[in-house]
Amino acid sequence: MISLLDYGAGNVRSLRNAITHLGFELIDIARPDDILAAERLIFPGVGAFGAAMHRLQQLGYVEPLREYLAAGRPFFGICIGLQTLFEGSEESPGVRGLAVIPGLVQRFPAGALSVPHMGWNGLRIFRDTALLQGTDSDKFYFVHSYRALHTSENTDWVLSETDYGSSFVSAIQRGHVMAVQFHPEKSGPRGLEVLRRFLSGDADAASADHQAVPRPAEQAAMLGKAASAPDIRSDTPTRFAKRIIACLDVRTNDTGDLVVTKGDQYDVREAGAVRNLGKPVDLARRYYQEGADEITFLNITAFRDFPLADQPMLEVLRRTSENVFVPLTIGGGIRAFTDTEGRAYSALDVAGEYFRSGADKISIGSDAVSTVQQVRALGSGDGSSAIEQIAELYGNQAVVISVDPRRVYVMSPEHTERQVIETSIPGPNGESFCWFQCTVKGGREGSDVDAIELARVCERLGAGEILLNSIDRDGTGIGFDLELIAAVRSAVSIPVIASSGAGIPRHFSEVFERTGVEAALAAGIFHRREVPIEEVKLRLRADGIEVREANDGG
Repeated sequence: MISLLDYGAGNVRSLRNAITHLGFELIDIARPDDILAAERLIFPGVGAFGAAMHRLQQLGYVEPLREYLAAGRPFFGICIGLQTLFEGSEESPGVRGLAVIPGLVQRFPAGALSVPHMGWNGLRIFRDTALLQGTDSDKFYFVHSYRALHTSENTDWVLSETDYGSSFVSAIQRGHVMAVQFHPEKSGPRGLEVLRRFLSGDADAASADHQAVPRPAEQAAMLGKAASAPDIRSDTPTRFAKRIIACLDVRTNDTGDLVVTKGDQYDVREAGAVRNLGKPVDLARRYYQEGADEITFLNITAFRDFPLADQPMLEVLRRTSENVFVPLTIGGGIRAFTDTEGRAYSALDVAGEYFRSGADKISIGSDAVSTVQQVRALGSGDGSSAIEQIAELYGNQAVVISVDPRRVYVMSPEHTERQVIETSIPGPNGESFCWFQCTVKGGREGSDVDAIELARVCERLGAGEILLNSIDRDGTGIGFDLELIAAVRSAVSIPVIASSGAGIPRHFSEVFERTGVEAALAAGIFHRREVPIEEVKLRLRADGIEVREANDGG
C-alpha cells in the first residue's frame, strides 16, 4: 500500500493518476499517526519552502516524518519533497527544514540562464543503484528556482547531479530513503519507470546494504561516493533541452460541443462556423505520444458567468491527466469572479480548482494587463493581484503570463511613451520604429501597456514564465516575430515561450538560435499534421539544438 502525503499545494492529481496507471493502490495521509503506519510514503510538492514547512507543522506532520525518516523506512520525495529534507532554504530564511540531510538549499544565481530552471534536463549519476539505473542518457522534467548543492557533509546522500549553469543535487538516496528534484510523473515513460521502481520496491534491493551510517566526511568527499555502492560518476555535463509545446485553443462551438479550434489572426470562424480541429482530450493524448514536451490548453470561450461552472474544461483536464504525463498548462478565466448568486471567488479559488483538476501551470492573460496598469498607479504591487497570490502559494513556476501584442508603428521614439524598437520591417508609411501593444479580450481591444513593460512588471510580481504570442504573425506560417521575441527575452530573466507564426521546422531553429528563448509553441501546423512534432525535433537536432527524444512520450 502506497501512502501519499498531500499537503495541498499544486497538481497532485497527475501523481495520483501516475500511481494508478502503474497498477498500485493509494491511500492518503489524513493524520500524523498515518505517517508512522505507512508502508511506503510519497511526499510530493511544489511552491515555497516556507509554506510547505508551515503546512507540515500546522498538520502535526513534522515530528512523525522525522521519526519515519530516521528509521530509514521507504520514502520518496519529489521537488519540495527533496528540498525539505535539508536544514533550510534561502527561499525562507529562519524556517527549519526536516534537517535529515546537511546543507542549505540556495537560489540559482542570476546570470545568463533563466530562472526558474524549467524544462527537460539529464542526470549525472554517481552510484549504481536500481532507482536510476539505465537513465544516464534520458531527460526528466524540472521546474524549480532553488536547488540543493553537493558538499562533503552530504556526499553520502547524493545519487545524481544535474547541470544548469553550475551543478546541483538532482537525486538522493540512502537505503530506502530516496528523493528527486525532477517530477517523474511529468517526465513521460522514463519518469514513470523511476516512480515504478520505488513503488514496487525494486529500488530498495540494490541499495539495502547502504545503511544510514555514512563514511567519514573527508573520505566520502575524496571518493565522491557512498559507502557501499559502486562509483560510476561521469564528468560529462548534462544538457538542458529546448521545449516544443503543443497548444490547444479550446472553446464551445455553435452546437455547444467543446472543440479544439485555431484562428487566423485570432479569427476562429470558417464559412461562418467555429473551425473544428478535433477533441481536446484526444489531441492532447496524440501530442504526448508524438513527443510534445508540454501541452497548453487555452480556454477561449467567452465567459458569461463563473468559470468554475465551466465543468467541461475541468473535465478535459481531469481526463487528460489520466494518460498524459508531461506538464499541462491551462489559461482562460483565471481572475476573481462573483457568480450569479452573489458569491465572490478569488483568482486563487479559480486557480486552485484548475490545479486540483490536473493543471501544473496557470496562464493569465487580460488580467495581467489590468494588473500592470494598477501597479503603475500604486507604484508597486500590493499583494492583491492573481499573479502575486498564486505565486505566493503555488510558487513562481506555476504562473505563466500570456501576452497578445500587436505592432504599433511610429515615426520616431519621441512619438510615444511606450518602449520602442528599431525594426527591419517597415510600417505602412515607411516607419522604422514600433512598439508592441498588449491587447485584451482575445485581441479585440488594445491597451496603453507594451509587451516589454508587461513582462518586466509581471516578473517582479512573481510570474515564472512568459508565453509570448503575436497577433501580426498568428496563423500566417511566415515565422515567429523574432524582433518582438528578442526584445522581451532580453528584458526578463524568467523563461520565455515563443508563439505565433511557425510554418516549417526551420522556424523553430531560427527562434532558438536568434533569440535564446527556452521554448517554442505551435498549434495549427500540429493540428493539421502539416509539420509533425517529430519532424521539428529532427530538424532541431540536425541544427545542433538540444531537444528531448521525440519518442520519449509514448
